[in-house]
Amino acid sequence: MKRYGYLWHTVCSLENIEIAHQRARKRKTHYSEVKMVDSDPEKYFRHIRSMLINKTYKCSKYSIMIKKDGLKEREIWKLKYYPDRIIHHCVMNVVEPIWTKGLIRDTYAAVKGRGIHDGVRRLRKALHADRTGTHYCLKMDVRKFYQSILPEVQKQAFRRKLKDPDVLWLLDLIADSAPFVPIGNYPSQPIGNLVLSLMDHWIKENLRVTYYYRYCDDMVILGAEKSELHQIKRNIERYLATLKLELKNNWQVFPVDSRGIDFLGYRFFHGYTLVRKSIVKNFKKKYTKKALNAMPAYHGWFCWANTYNLKKKYNYDRIACNKKQ
Repeated sequence: MKRYGYLWHTVCSLENIEIAHQRARKRKTHYSEVKMVDSDPEKYFRHIRSMLINKTYKCSKYSIMIKKDGLKEREIWKLKYYPDRIIHHCVMNVVEPIWTKGLIRDTYAAVKGRGIHDGVRRLRKALHADRTGTHYCLKMDVRKFYQSILPEVQKQAFRRKLKDPDVLWLLDLIADSAPFVPIGNYPSQPIGNLVLSLMDHWIKENLRVTYYYRYCDDMVILGAEKSELHQIKRNIERYLATLKLELKNNWQVFPVDSRGIDFLGYRFFHGYTLVRKSIVKNFKKKYTKKALNAMPAYHGWFCWANTYNLKKKYNYDRIACNKKQ
């Protein structure tokens, strides 16, 4: 496995720091810290460069907020914009493309040029092309994924791809800033992908699984036999244990056409695709004259699924087109 070095000069360059600021400030121009940096960018960029070169940078203290997502509650960890978020972008500008090169084709979260609808295309293609080989589905995800990735596991993952000691110093600092990978940190999703990427390759190359798809920690494996998928699941459990991770106990093996594969916001069958029930339920709740502005937002979901009857019942196409005009 190739390991990359000689990256620190690029991380610390004024040009990279400026790019990092421009990316970090998107949709945040109202922040007082953003305005502060914008008032004299050269001064603040040189200060960041000095902190990195002299290794005087230390992560600020996180502020933690609780965000409700339906019945679930999530802890969102936030760092200061200056210098932390800019510095995170500085290092990720350089290392994330390297990490992305090593990902398998069928992982979709936080990967530029991919995403939900790329996964939808790929999974539907497999279901249509090979009914026998995709008769059964193994559906699983990792228990408390981000909260379970320890700093030591992150550091091991960094060293599989990088050998630049200065870059590793900065990444280790980020890893040690929290007891796990904090949701809300810009590097968190790429680090999650990096930690699972070796497992992805092991599943594809050692277990020789043809139909394997992952979005963050949500995994789908298709096969011809139930027994085959149960054995794959046991092997994956053993592998995850080496990363100090474990599967949720709600994993399932089932015939695809008996319930559909609930993945990426859709339910996939061999002959058709439906939008996830919770998304349809939210759409129906918002279907009022007061909430017509929300209608076009559902177009991205509906156009990738078999939703003719739903759209006809709610006259969705007419509303969406009127709002676009």
